[in-house]
This record gives sequence, structure tokens and C-alpha cells, in this order.
Amino acid sequence: MRPRGAGQNPMNPAMTDSSTPTRVASTGAPNYATGKRKTAVARVWVAPGTGTIVVNDRPVDEYFERETSRMIVRQSLDLLESVDKYDVTATVAGGGHSAQAEAMRHGIARALAAADLERRKTLKRAGYLTRDARQKERKKYGRPGARKRFQFSKR
Repeated sequence: MRPRGAGQNPMNPAMTDSSTPTRVASTGAPNYATGKRKTAVARVWVAPGTGTIVVNDRPVDEYFERETSRMIVRQSLDLLESVDKYDVTATVAGGGHSAQAEAMRHGIARALAAADLERRKTLKRAGYLTRDARQKERKKYGRPGARKRFQFSKR
């Protein structure tokens, strides 16, 4: 068995015997990234193409019924003015539709930034590369919710 890291990595053509991993510009191969929001996780593949977006094997317009969710999914592509230049394929799980849409936006932004480092500054300034860490607060014992309390009775 060869030591870890030795030799050519078949999953990453940028790795060679004597080099460290480097980012390669998009050569037609899809760029992969993971986007997250609340409990939703989106696995996103972005490849040069015609602008089709597929979510869980369904078109984005069919999967996300609300127009705002569709708009959120396309925000990172709209910012870079490259809606018709990339095909996006995603598998989304967990959370609700709004969280899934925001997880997809996060994943698309990360994949686009990995494809070309020049875009990173624009996407970062817009806030699309930042993982929104807000989660639902857990329910505490002795209370009906996370912070709500039962009605106080003096006697």
C-alpha cells in the first residue's frame, strides 16, 4: 500500500507526485460544492453549458414553486451575469423550500468561486459565500418552547 498523498489522485487531476493540490480553472469538468442553510444541505455541480438548473432530477421551476425561491437560486449566477453560461445540477435534502433554495445559492457560489478565483471577491462581497449559521434554538425542559414560559400564577 502506498503512503497517503503519493502518486496521481484520479479524483483531482491537479495533484501530481511532488505538488500540493492547486485549483484548476474550469476545463469543462463540473465543479462540485456543498451549500448549507439551517438543516438543508445542497450538493451542487456546476459545469459550462446552456443555463439549465436541475434540482433532484426535476427542473428548478418545477421543484421550487415560489418565484422568490427560484430567484434566490439564481442570485449568484445573476451577480456574475453568467446565467446562460453554466448548467447546474443539485441534490437537496433536509429543511424547507426556503432553506433549500438558500443552500443551493451557497453551493452554486462556492462552485463558481472554485472554478475561477477572480469571482471570489464579488461573491464574498455580496455575502453568498458566507454560511448563515442561524439555527433553530432547542427547546428547554420545564418550558413550552425555547424561550417561551408558561403563564405566571401568583397564587
